[in-house]
Amino acid sequence: MLKLLDVMSIQKEDLPKYKLHLAINPKNKKEPLDELFKGNFKSWQEWQSKKNFERDYILSLIYYGRNEWIFGGIYKRKDVKRVEKHFEYDTELLDFRKDLIGRLIIRFCRPGRQSYLKLEKWVGKLEVVEILRKPYTMKEFLGYENVLIDFDLLKTIIDKEEPSWKTALSSVKGVYIITDKSNGKIYVGSAYGEASFWSRWFLYAKNGHGGNKELKKRISEKGLEYASNFQFSVLEVRPNITEDGVITTREAYWKSILKSREFGYNEN
Repeated sequence: MLKLLDVMSIQKEDLPKYKLHLAINPKNKKEPLDELFKGNFKSWQEWQSKKNFERDYILSLIYYGRNEWIFGGIYKRKDVKRVEKHFEYDTELLDFRKDLIGRLIIRFCRPGRQSYLKLEKWVGKLEVVEILRKPYTMKEFLGYENVLIDFDLLKTIIDKEEPSWKTALSSVKGVYIITDKSNGKIYVGSAYGEASFWSRWFLYAKNGHGGNKELKKRISEKGLEYASNFQFSVLEVRPNITEDGVITTREAYWKSILKSREFGYNEN
């Protein structure tokens, strides 16, 4: 079995200069992987609740699956500053083995819940499982019932035209729900016409509000960055041959249900 040092020639005497970062979010294990897909992993990693990177270099492995991690790069620690109740690091992504970012899969059973380890202590247990031919991209669409994505991830999917998502979201009409995570309010909308969900959500990805009056008001008041609070999911799907009138009727039905149950519903 290949070990990490078989594909990454770090000198043994230099290992004590490295902190091994096992990037994982306890509440959403795949969050750092999503950030890698979006190209935001560096900034995600630089935000820390404690001074976790007090070594010269950071070797980042990102949670990929049970006991599997994907290489996220090697970073040089340049500076750190305290910002309110957390720390923000200034790091530089090194060119060293940059070609393996998003491709190198490592098997490692982390000790307990530790995410910040001394590389020299654990490097012998980092086993190479696979080297992907192409860098990691968004996981393929896994079913309408599993759609629960934040605005930033939706925007990345739309901007990159991720194939499986585009095919799935263009293939059906239906009703969706948007949750504002900052206040718990929800918004119901419908997707019909050409490309259905894809074309409808394309508008949200571009301007943050998709023409929804309430959301447009919020974006106007607080700026486009406020859209990062929005979370999208699918309530109901119908074949693309379904008449648009049926979809709008179903939208009205769901609105009445949510109003009657006092879910903090807001009109479009």
